[in-house]
Amino acid sequence: MAKRVSSKGQKGLSAGELDDRAKACIRIEGLRIDRNDCRIIHGLNWSVGAGEHWCILGANGSGKTSLLRALAGYFMPTAGEIFLLGSRYGEADWREVRLKLGIVSSAVRQMMADAEPAIHSVVSGRYAMIDYWGRPKEEDLKIARRILRHVECGGLANRPWGHLSQGERQRVLIGRALMAQPPVLILDEPCAGLDPGARENFLQFLERLGSQASAPTLVLVTHHVEEIMPTFSHVLMLKSGKKLCAGRKREVMTSANLSQLFSTSATLRSRGGRYRLTVRADKKRVT
Repeated sequence: MAKRVSSKGQKGLSAGELDDRAKACIRIEGLRIDRNDCRIIHGLNWSVGAGEHWCILGANGSGKTSLLRALAGYFMPTAGEIFLLGSRYGEADWREVRLKLGIVSSAVRQMMADAEPAIHSVVSGRYAMIDYWGRPKEEDLKIARRILRHVECGGLANRPWGHLSQGERQRVLIGRALMAQPPVLILDEPCAGLDPGARENFLQFLERLGSQASAPTLVLVTHHVEEIMPTFSHVLMLKSGKKLCAGRKREVMTSANLSQLFSTSATLRSRGGRYRLTVRADKKRVT
């Protein structure tokens, strides 16, 4: 259990700063991660407030995955502090805290059993299990059916995992994560492997999910600006393990920032709340 902080503050923090920290779903202060003499994350400060939906945007190797692993407690920070839903890393039992963090990633998708019915896959999320065995409780099945309807997969309850399309699998994995009722849901490049039609259908589903009053705080990890739906309010840009910028989407999503982020000449256009990025080819490169 996290230690109590006195009203006088901790490490010189004012009462207002302490209040902001308490309200944040995620708060990272001075996070540094070193592995094998290589600095992966450089002194990162980042905060996600209640009611905000964030996108973490960056090229491959920018530190996005390492940041997620640190949040989940799989990477121990070299320096800095991590606060998740009021708990502080190093003080709270992160095995318990981690249950409040829903994560949808390709790693989970690849471990699912082909013969497992979709409804059992959803039930397994309540117990943080892969390849659920045994007979699920009727109460769990009732909740799972409701969640499958919520993620627009109500008719897939008895369909085996191996017979689901990639888009259906992603929705079922979101249902699996929602089974534990997490206040925060992280989507780690959920559109990877989807064809254009399936990707757009999935993104429209995300838009509907994020627009609901009961939706958890969403954190989308991607390197494609086209996947940033209108429901996402904020963007964190990571480059080489450093925060390039972070803030409200309308303020940080600029051609200048994206050109710097991807180390190229890029033009960003926005239409109907969606983005499109045009990149000028580097003539010096040999294809």
